[in-house]
Amino acid sequence: MTTDIRSTKKLNNGVEMPWFGLGVWQVEEGEDATKSVTAAIKAGYISIDTAAAYKNEESVGKAIRESGVAREDLFITSKLWNGDQGYESALAAFDSTMEKLGLDVLDLYLIHWPVKGKYKDSWRAMEKLYKEGRIRAIGVSNFQPHHLDDLLADAEVVPAVNQIEFHPLLTQNELLDYCAQKGIQVEAWSPLAQGKLFDNEAVTTIAEKYGKSPAQVLLRWVLDKGVVVLTRSVKEERIVDNANIFDFQLTAEEVDQLNALNKNERTGPDPDNFNF
Repeated sequence: MTTDIRSTKKLNNGVEMPWFGLGVWQVEEGEDATKSVTAAIKAGYISIDTAAAYKNEESVGKAIRESGVAREDLFITSKLWNGDQGYESALAAFDSTMEKLGLDVLDLYLIHWPVKGKYKDSWRAMEKLYKEGRIRAIGVSNFQPHHLDDLLADAEVVPAVNQIEFHPLLTQNELLDYCAQKGIQVEAWSPLAQGKLFDNEAVTTIAEKYGKSPAQVLLRWVLDKGVVVLTRSVKEERIVDNANIFDFQLTAEEVDQLNALNKNERTGPDPDNFNF
């Protein structure tokens, strides 16, 4: 059982990654982003996930520096954006990300989307940075099994993480099984399915049983599936509440009840059909 906010999972290269973290997608650069990260670290979060595309790396870096928490006690993730993919451009984009974050070493760097014809060159650049010690772990985001097969055909380093949209409406069983076989840790974005399940009877019944909110039940389900989870808010109260999921665990039957809600329904773009 994942017992507290600092619990970690050992990745395929031995690096310890927190099971639970704060994502800052759609959190505006400036005061909102800084306050969100500051509140999270104050609440005990040690994992912070940003991306070049979020355009808030500078504010995230500021909050990290001003948190009073030692750098080695935090786990920071960022991502390579689509327009920067390719070998040389990925190297340059990484330098830009590190300058904005104000960090010397990044804990995890991900290819944000599988841009056809470019992600393999991007991966070569990331392997270089990894071998140089500038990144502790490298991975991908929104990659399907066929993307990973293509990447692994030439890769020297197996991705440590695949960050994907994951919630009971989109259980992605085939992808989870694939990643488990390859030793790739799955990480969930949009675990609350944008609130679409907050009124679902199965979810609310379980929430009442444990004295939890529907959001807390959904976050616990992700963890009980063996998937790392990211949650997002700019409100300190919500940030604290989201982390209050370590004093209960769903039964196997309850996990199955939520699994049964699957409709292969996405709230975000399809990795096989996006144009950005």
